[in-house]
Amino acid sequence: MRCLIADDSDHFKEAARLFLEADGVAVVGVASTIAETLGRVGELRPDVVLVDIDLGGESGFDLAQRLYDEGGGEPPPIILISTHDEQDFAELIATSPAVAFLPKPRLSKRAIDEILRGADA
Repeated sequence: MRCLIADDSDHFKEAARLFLEADGVAVVGVASTIAETLGRVGELRPDVVLVDIDLGGESGFDLAQRLYDEGGGEPPPIILISTHDEQDFAELIATSPAVAFLPKPRLSKRAIDEILRGADA
């Protein structure tokens, strides 16, 4: 599985990359902004994009919508991630093109696999 991580925290991106790679996920890239993520998705063609809901001054929901709208046919599955509780953003998550929400503390290859299997069903 080839994964791209979009998050404004350099510390989180590095920790998540190390954790996921140790778990067997190929983290092909990281990005901090909407523009950077859009460019990296086009360049790297990941199998899944993990998008932080809060990208500093930008919105992960906006990024998810742009990835979907500009995905050129079949955008990669988008999983929204956050340290915030899912219920805080339930309505926005439900109306976003993301396939799921995953709390950052639950981030793992297994959790991503389960989400992607459910999205294909």
